[in-house]
Amino acid sequence: MTNNLKFYIDGKWVVPEQPRLFDVVNPATEVAFAQIALGSAADVDLAVAAARRAFPSYAATSRTERLELLGAVAAVYERRKEEIADAVSNEMGAPLTLARQFQSPIGSRHFAQAIKTLQDYEFEERIGQTLVVREPIGVCGFITPWNWPMNQVACKVALALAAGCTMVLKPSEMSPISALLFAEILDEAGVPAGVFNLINGDGPTVGHAISAHPGIDMVSFTGSTRAGILVAKTAADTVKRVSQELGGKSPNILIDDDSFRSAVIHGARVCFNNSGQSCNAPTRLLVPAHRLDEAAELARAVAEETIVGDPRAETTVIGPVANAAQFERVQAMIEKGIEEGARLVAGGSGRPSGLDKGYYVRPTVFAGVTNDMTIGREEIFGPVLSIVPYATEEQAVAIANDTVYGLSSYVTAADVGKARDIARQIRAGMVHINGAPGSFDAPFGGYKQSGNGREWGRFGFEEFLETKSMFGYEGA
Repeated sequence: MTNNLKFYIDGKWVVPEQPRLFDVVNPATEVAFAQIALGSAADVDLAVAAARRAFPSYAATSRTERLELLGAVAAVYERRKEEIADAVSNEMGAPLTLARQFQSPIGSRHFAQAIKTLQDYEFEERIGQTLVVREPIGVCGFITPWNWPMNQVACKVALALAAGCTMVLKPSEMSPISALLFAEILDEAGVPAGVFNLINGDGPTVGHAISAHPGIDMVSFTGSTRAGILVAKTAADTVKRVSQELGGKSPNILIDDDSFRSAVIHGARVCFNNSGQSCNAPTRLLVPAHRLDEAAELARAVAEETIVGDPRAETTVIGPVANAAQFERVQAMIEKGIEEGARLVAGGSGRPSGLDKGYYVRPTVFAGVTNDMTIGREEIFGPVLSIVPYATEEQAVAIANDTVYGLSSYVTAADVGKARDIARQIRAGMVHINGAPGSFDAPFGGYKQSGNGREWGRFGFEEFLETKSMFGYEGA
């Protein structure tokens, strides 16, 4: 790639106004494998100006024109998805198998869903003599994280393109290479100049400039709750729309029945997936108190059979966590769990045996966790499972809801009717019943401090639309 030190603005690769060099470190080796330039508020000004110039003409494009453009992007993306997988593995440590099976292909799926959504969407509605129309909101600012780089970039960009919006993207500086490849894909597919713009940078500089910019009509942010609060406060001065997908501490309620054993095993595996770096990971496993020891033993076995190692090895199940700061945070949280009296069942602090370099974390299981413990309340974002006992199903629901978060949740029961009943009581934006996966045509997002707004499918599409009422239209 020859564009690492450049930004994509107004359909061209340009040199930053005031470049600052930044090393992109491979978390498996702790060695820089690439270098990028970090931008400034001046670069944001240029990108926003380009997006504003492009907006009137792009917003006026027809449904057919946008569908053709989305199809062109999807075709180029499909051809280059192996490059995306390789970049994701290098920049954030995902096993290459995971990057090829999920991290990279998920971008294609978001474009496919955007095409489907746009094909079927009704932009106009008659209410009496009033015509209600939905129009693109304008220039959008996107700030995305490092844990699922293509998922968060593609789900925003695909729907914004479908809606007729123009945009400025700031990917995480920790995982920028896949985003630069993504910009090359959009350029090759023929996205008009100024419609899509990319600037690398850090949150306090470029992220702040995007959030505060009066020329940006909407900000879509994915990241920590702490950073999301800062984005919302900064955006408030210009009264722009803010859509956020933030942290989570998702409960996984298991009922005392024949589904229990398989549900514990499945829940632990999903928790450890992507090195635990998923906002919707089922990190709190709620089990009947009299089956706590059984659940702990099953989860211990999963932890010990989970192969941690070189992301390039085919046998690797989880690689390192994505960066040094995250490694230190996870280590501190594990130590906090021990200090506060949770029973360490598997794993613990330090690197796995035989791995003396790289940000590798031992898959860790705690039992007897309560909601007053730090590991029961705070998002860890590492391969750490907390098993929480409950006395009754009513108490299980109360424990599940006793959190500032409300992103995702999980319920498993042999009686699907019981699972559905519990699902209705959980205060979260998503509930997975009996291991059901998420769906790209259904909304993704949370309650409480897990954010506001929704992504994916029709609900995510409507985040990029404004609603206009034309009174007396029928009688005019």
